Amino acid sequence: MDLIINGKPEQLPDGTTAAQLIEQLGLADQRLAMEVNREIVPRSAFTSYTFKSGDQIEIVRAIGGGAH
Repeated sequence: MDLIINGKPEQLPDGTTAAQLIEQLGLADQRLAMEVNREIVPRSAFTSYTFKSGDQIEIVRAIGGGAH
C-alpha cells in the first residue's frame, strides 16, 4: 500500500501495524509520538492500529536535554 511517512512516499505491505512500522524504522526503543492523518495514535494502540493506503504518517522522536 502507498503511504506518506514524514513527507516521503513509502510502500508497505497491506495490514502493517504501527508497531511493525516502528520496528522496521529501528525506533522500537525510542520515545516517540505518531500521528496518522493529523490524529494522534496512542502508543497503547500501536500493536493493533493498521494503516490504510493513502495514510499520512508523522513520527516525531522525543529529544531529551535542556538547561537545568
